[in-house]
Amino acid sequence: MWRGATTAMTERSHGPSKMRLCSTVAIWVTFIHCVAAIPWTQEKLHHRAVTLTQDEILAALTSTDLEQMWQRDLRPLLVTRYPGSVGSRAVQEHIKTTLGSLGAGWEVTEDAFVSQTPYGQLPFTNIVANLNSSANRRLVLACHYDSKYYPPQWHGREFQGATDSAVPCAMMLELARALDEELKAQKATSPDLTLQLLFFDGEEALFQWTATDSLYGSRHLAQKMETTPHPAGATDTNQLHTMDLFVLLDLIGGPDPHFYNQFPSTTYWLSRLQSIEKRLHSMNELVDHPHNVQYFWPNRPVGHIQDDHIPFLNRGVPILHLIPSPFPSVWHTFDDNEQNLDRSAIQNLNKIMQVFVLEYLNARPATAIPSNPQNAP
Repeated sequence: MWRGATTAMTERSHGPSKMRLCSTVAIWVTFIHCVAAIPWTQEKLHHRAVTLTQDEILAALTSTDLEQMWQRDLRPLLVTRYPGSVGSRAVQEHIKTTLGSLGAGWEVTEDAFVSQTPYGQLPFTNIVANLNSSANRRLVLACHYDSKYYPPQWHGREFQGATDSAVPCAMMLELARALDEELKAQKATSPDLTLQLLFFDGEEALFQWTATDSLYGSRHLAQKMETTPHPAGATDTNQLHTMDLFVLLDLIGGPDPHFYNQFPSTTYWLSRLQSIEKRLHSMNELVDHPHNVQYFWPNRPVGHIQDDHIPFLNRGVPILHLIPSPFPSVWHTFDDNEQNLDRSAIQNLNKIMQVFVLEYLNARPATAIPSNPQNAP
């Protein structure tokens, strides 16, 4: 009797527990099913980046070198390079050769076309580099490589366009080179998320900024991507759907740049850049950087600026526009040259952007350098 009563009581007391357990399991099964059922085009809305440890950050930054970037990439870009010029073709070859020489295996293609301009028909060439073209999701870094056209008979001087936008292009090439091993490993282990680099031609107006005399390259490529199915053969998704986040770099290289918030929808990622700035400052990895926040200000809104992101923004692509406000004082003057660049700011932003890319791609350095080696005194 006692045993029977005890058994009955035990069974009754376990009943609610079993029900709660079954309910919990059902909820988790439903949750997992729902997560698994998220279309790949919506995964960007749920994406979260990893946070590298200090040792991982130190390991990741060992290969970046400002002086080498300056010699290898920046100076070859500091030439007159308006669309169709000899300098433009030389810069195109430099970008393609640099990316083609890396171990990560970049797939580099050209988007070449001819467009009507105030000076007649001119050739333009965008350069598209994919770390993994079959991936469904892409973090996009973009810049324009053309320089503003100044007729020589008017000025007799050559416009270098150092901040506008040789430095951003050099930063992107340095990022690809410095993170070559990490990107190679990420490509092998994360087939669904990748990095894409876009180098636009024809951002500048050739005569006067209008809807048709500006953004030649980005307008053409955005339209082309919108009409190119992805994956191949798809009927309702295209290459624009692959873009998790479109990060446009422009007018970078002057002293003490401030990047404010143009798009509330991407505040999270601008805040992420601010967090990385703070972390690197605390590690004494930033030079001539007296305050823990100098560059990134996600809580300060600023008006939209016409730039290469516009054709993609108009097609629903999430945008993070990294352009300083105010513009550099040398903007669209012949003083936008190598002599007026701020090396410290460029070096600091190189490091911040490299950490940002690794964290977004959930890529960790293969070998971390111990911050306090065992044999250290």
